[in-house]
Amino acid sequence: TEVAYSTSLTLLVKSGRVSVSSQLLAVLVQVLGETHTECTDEWVDKFAKLDAAYRTALDNDDKMNSDERGRLQRLHLQFLKKGLKWSNDLGKIRFGATGMHALLGDHCWNMSCDEAVVGTEAERAEAAAKIEEDSDEELEDEDWEIGLRSEAVSHYALAEQIGTILEKLKSLPGPTAEEGTMGHVCPPAQRDELLTRSILVLLAVENLRDARTLASSYLTEVETTRTAAQLKKSYLDKTDGKAPSHVMFVCMLIRICEKDAKTAPLFNWLVRNFGAELGTMHEPEVIKTYTTKIGRVYFDIQPPPNMMDMMENMMGMMGGMGGGMGGAAGGMNPMMAAMQAMQQGGGM
Repeated sequence: TEVAYSTSLTLLVKSGRVSVSSQLLAVLVQVLGETHTECTDEWVDKFAKLDAAYRTALDNDDKMNSDERGRLQRLHLQFLKKGLKWSNDLGKIRFGATGMHALLGDHCWNMSCDEAVVGTEAERAEAAAKIEEDSDEELEDEDWEIGLRSEAVSHYALAEQIGTILEKLKSLPGPTAEEGTMGHVCPPAQRDELLTRSILVLLAVENLRDARTLASSYLTEVETTRTAAQLKKSYLDKTDGKAPSHVMFVCMLIRICEKDAKTAPLFNWLVRNFGAELGTMHEPEVIKTYTTKIGRVYFDIQPPPNMMDMMENMMGMMGGMGGGMGGAAGGMNPMMAAMQAMQQGGGM
């Protein structure tokens, strides 16, 4: 393992030979698993050095064509994913080392900004149109900008890098008129979708602290066009023609999760009420897996056996990758009950 590591690093730093190094890196991660080498902080640091050297060598090769660059980016993604799986299998941290998640998050986000991977804007529009015409035509998830960014924020969440998620969200535009319209059929704005996905991942792994921090920071630092009071009013108003706000949904969800299992009916109602928005997000079946896990962890809502298996497999892949309200009491409007739950304790 040491020979594969040192040779790869030397080839990258001194010779910039990315293609040859990618093959050695594949061997390295395979040997780490086969020899049952324990994942330590030292090895995570070595992965970080290899990753930095790989990216520098790739960026410095100005003679490389776009197809080859895209291929090498994907090979490095597979290397990091296998490294994460190794850190999960032979490490001490649930779902894998946080440092490995951080490396994967950075690489996925960088790939999503690389035209060699996702194509130019015109090429993406052409590919999307072709898929609409031919339902059998599909692109790999890593060919989609939103697919890579969804994976990136999921890994950042598991790395507990809330500040990084916030900075990435700040770099994205807010919803367009179409994305903000009630009943829209297009996907939500990336900024909204990635916020919701991040919060769902954090809640699914029982990290309420960081979920709360991300939601409150988003309200004060990113959502600058409308105040919290305006967002709440709009969420309640079914006649203003605006789609329900993602940040209000996650704020209410967090508040409900802070209660006890007696709020299960309110949780079910909230997720069902926001279901149309969740259904337009990237990979809605994965989103359903997260909400199912949250329902089981916080409210003891047991999914069907087949959903349980899917849920556990999905969460496993991330490494291989006071008195309750008792529901909407006294005939209270469920939305009002959710708002009340969110506001108790001072709000977000």
